[in-house]
Amino acid sequence: MPTATALSPFRMIIIFMACISYSLEVPKQVVASSLTLYQDPEAGPYSCPFDDEGTPTTALVFVQDGILQHFYGDRTTGRQLGIGTTGNGFRPGLGSYPTPGLFNFLIQPGSASLRDLIRQLDNGLIVDQMLGGSSGISGDFSINIDLGYRVKNGQVIGRVKDTMVAGNVYTALKQVMQLGDDADWNGSCYTPSLIVEGLSTTGRNH
Repeated sequence: MPTATALSPFRMIIIFMACISYSLEVPKQVVASSLTLYQDPEAGPYSCPFDDEGTPTTALVFVQDGILQHFYGDRTTGRQLGIGTTGNGFRPGLGSYPTPGLFNFLIQPGSASLRDLIRQLDNGLIVDQMLGGSSGISGDFSINIDLGYRVKNGQVIGRVKDTMVAGNVYTALKQVMQLGDDADWNGSCYTPSLIVEGLSTTGRNH
């Protein structure tokens, strides 16, 4: 059984999508083969028929089985890339120009229950609620655990506090071992629980 972390990944995925380089070739393997990332304009609470530039929104598969398929962009970015707009031009605020943005962003769930994921952990953490998690273009991130649990030999043995999980977005998304079937909406993102290997943890007693 792996030493790993089971967590809700929506912040990590959004960091990755914001940092992914437009210079990458398509198609290209960029994350674990267990991951499929897509948007569906009609799927969730942020459904919209067009973006803030008046362009009709469309269903797009960004990553299929870990392989990069499409970029997203507004009119300016699409023109620079020579791919046209994908209907993803949204204003961060009323006084801002449209920039490339995501909406109704989904991670295709797996088939394992959260209980099944926990049973697979030999020595790990369940990250339920977190604070922080900002990242730059390097992809490095650190997350303070607001609510988490320690897992030993497939069993939850107690809560953790004063603990931080750190890693790199690009590396972590290549080390996704399995996804749960418990997907739910976190704002405009639909994400399941997942198991990630290779993240580092620090705490008051570590």
